[in-house]
Amino acid sequence: MMGDYVVVATKIPRRLKELADELGIKPSHVMRKALEDEVRRRLLENLEKRAIELKKRLPEIPDEEIAELIREDRER
Repeated sequence: MMGDYVVVATKIPRRLKELADELGIKPSHVMRKALEDEVRRRLLENLEKRAIELKKRLPEIPDEEIAELIREDRER
């Protein structure tokens, strides 16, 4: 079954399109990859901001305690 798709269009200078055609570049592939990369970058950026905010709210846990909790979890 094919996924749910939408069409996204953009205007580019004619000369750029001509050069892309001459070079065998498919704009749809380039645009899709660029958009995927930017979405991934922004998602990670948002997660990082949320993690920083959460860290500010959480009490400081000593590294030794974290290491002990990880060891205990691995043993389970």
